[in-house]
Amino acid sequence: MASKAPKAVLQGGPEGIRERIVEVDPGGGDLKVPYRGGYEHFRSTQREWDTAEGRLPVYEWWERTELPG
Repeated sequence: MASKAPKAVLQGGPEGIRERIVEVDPGGGDLKVPYRGGYEHFRSTQREWDTAEGRLPVYEWWERTELPG
């Protein structure tokens, strides 16, 4: 059964992030993606892209935080 959760396109950030279409919270807000011992942070934009999954909002990378270790 296909997921009905809203999705978005990730733009920017490390090239190693493989999944560029991800599920997002319907309320918008920032998105935190775990990656190599930290988090990549993405913010919602006003832009949209046409994808194989339809027209999706674009979230743009803006910072990285490290996990204490």
